[in-house]
Amino acid sequence: MASNLFIVANYATKMSLVASFFAPVIALQFTPMNTTYTKTAKSLHWLMAALIGGLIVLGLIMTELPLSPDKLTLYSWHKWAGVTVFLLVWIRLGWRITHRPPPLPSALSARGRFAAHAGHAALYLVMIIIPITGWLMSSAKGFQTVWFGILPIPDLVGRDRELGELLQQAHKLLNYGLMFLLAGHVAAALWHHFILRDETLRRIR
Repeated sequence: MASNLFIVANYATKMSLVASFFAPVIALQFTPMNTTYTKTAKSLHWLMAALIGGLIVLGLIMTELPLSPDKLTLYSWHKWAGVTVFLLVWIRLGWRITHRPPPLPSALSARGRFAAHAGHAALYLVMIIIPITGWLMSSAKGFQTVWFGILPIPDLVGRDRELGELLQQAHKLLNYGLMFLLAGHVAAALWHHFILRDETLRRIR
């Protein structure tokens, strides 16, 4: 059972890192130079930002509630949104690969460029791994996810209480990591916009 977790996580890690780091290079073959992101890329960015923000808030609230029908409803909403984010991140990666992102500011140092690419890769990585850990956790705890109450999502592992607890802790820690990365992402965008006064933030607006 646990081997499935490592296989899926390892595959997703490799795919997200490769896609994030090499997307700008691959996209050169598909689209001309742009000074801003495409409308589709912008829409995906802000839609996912809203969903992830809502997921974090919902996750913090629902875990503090006593067991009740309302709590179970919130868990269902959380899982539905999580599956949606998981699907959207792959769509976003595919779009990024086939549509060249705008270049980083020319004045940005090599270290700054590396930090920007590494930060994006880390964000894509956790946006994939977090839903997978949630999916595995639900499977291990014996609660199948039914997307929007219509589409049953197959369990990745059998019921295993110990594995479920381990995955719950992993899911929690990864979400704290995501919050840290998002804080850094927002801080960097504001730094570029208000201090450096370059076009970084305007590219995605």
